[in-house]
Amino acid sequence: MVAIPPGRNASTGVFTVDCGVNANGKFSSDNPVAQPGISHGAEHLHDFVGNLAITADTSDEALAASDTTCRNGDRSSYFWPVVRIDRSVRDQAADPGPATVACPRAIDRLPSVPSPAVVEVRRGLIALDEQIAEANRRLAGSEGIDVRRNNAVLDWLRVRRAETLKRIATELGRHGARPTGMVSMVDCAVYYGGTHGGHSGGAATVSPLATPTVDCPGVRDRLPAVPPQAVAEVDRNLQLLDQQIAEANARLVSTAGQGGPNFIDNAILGPLRDKRFATLDRIEIAIGRNAARPTNLTPLAGCTLAGNPNGGGNGNNNGNGGAGQGGEAAELPVPSGPNLELPGNTGEIVRPAEVRIEYRGNPTSKVTPMPRFLRALTGDSKPISRCPANARNSWTCAGFADRLAGKYPICPDGSQVLRVHDFPGCWDGENIDSENHRSHLSFADATTGACPSGFVAIPQLRITIAYDIPRDVQLNGQYLLDSFPEEDHNPFSDHNDFINVNSEKRMRKIAKCINTGRSCR
Repeated sequence: MVAIPPGRNASTGVFTVDCGVNANGKFSSDNPVAQPGISHGAEHLHDFVGNLAITADTSDEALAASDTTCRNGDRSSYFWPVVRIDRSVRDQAADPGPATVACPRAIDRLPSVPSPAVVEVRRGLIALDEQIAEANRRLAGSEGIDVRRNNAVLDWLRVRRAETLKRIATELGRHGARPTGMVSMVDCAVYYGGTHGGHSGGAATVSPLATPTVDCPGVRDRLPAVPPQAVAEVDRNLQLLDQQIAEANARLVSTAGQGGPNFIDNAILGPLRDKRFATLDRIEIAIGRNAARPTNLTPLAGCTLAGNPNGGGNGNNNGNGGAGQGGEAAELPVPSGPNLELPGNTGEIVRPAEVRIEYRGNPTSKVTPMPRFLRALTGDSKPISRCPANARNSWTCAGFADRLAGKYPICPDGSQVLRVHDFPGCWDGENIDSENHRSHLSFADATTGACPSGFVAIPQLRITIAYDIPRDVQLNGQYLLDSFPEEDHNPFSDHNDFINVNSEKRMRKIAKCINTGRSCR
């Protein structure tokens, strides 16, 4: 990293946030930015700090209501792949097996569907499923990891999903508020069945490190056509259901290890069931005022822990007369055992010794506050199986933070291993996400520090993660980054993700600190 001398209008301040080092043990193989709506879509484990409720399915409203590990109340979510120490002899990479596509289920992100819109929305959801089926047909027969073929299929699918999701949003907007966040559901991913072989998989096992999440039956796919007069009330209660799940997930993190064997049932799942029953009853009543009252919703009140084979689950039976789901998740393995291992990602998790989160300025201009719920990522988790264009060097040693490499470092005695992740510092001024989760943001020019035309400077996020890794482990190459199975722990696949849940008031405070050249917390 080459420092650019600040110009006359530079913003030189730094706002530092202390969100801890994941002492609560919030680990997950969800990927809420790049694979929203797909459980365990990362196929590797992430450290999470900040927001306690976040999963692949958490709504913005639920994120805003969650507790946090950050000392200043920042409810943002910051997450990155874990590092492990594995002293065993590593097997050669297995045949990846057949490639299949997984996409977020659109129906899980939709508001209630007014009765005049049911036919068109149903047609759109079925079209999304048909597009996925066609994509899988186009992938069939490929041998090994065919990067060119995968990208061609995903590009083809992305265009059609974007068009269909836009039509669904437009149709819903004709009969009520146009839904937001649909763009987050455009992008899909390719998964390989063979890379899951030889892993215990199955139901998640109890682990002193594991943080469970609640698993509740889907409700949106069980709703009948909603009378227009009831749409607003039904939507409010659907959002409340999302928030109740998020609150339960946050409580599972903050109370880990407390109580006896029945604590979760009595203190979390029981109250959640009661809240959901009351909310589902209100939805049934609201619909019943202007149409036949449904009777299939209140039985969905009960939830279990994710990984429990005997209950819960986002069932696929729907009340919309055979409407599609708009996506499907591949059967992806869950973390298991005392080290929360996944296919190819084995060994003891190394806890960070320190995590430093900084919002920094721009060398040529003042910064504009980030919009709330902005999604951002840096680096690329798939430089081998996709392409390396977005990958970034991130590895170094303490004392050498200005020299980043794409290889695992061997550090001098007493020096910590560092990962330094710089996020894009320029925003298009309009969107909080984009179809590829990248194009709404940009990095500043590496030579001048200026943002591209049409972009404005925002506080640039830098996350520095320090590890105390024994020197013999470094010398023997026994510490490894968790990765997608087909990436085989490539250090160049390092990445970091972020969702901004700072309030607008707090983000203005951060921008003011940076613009006035101060150092703040």
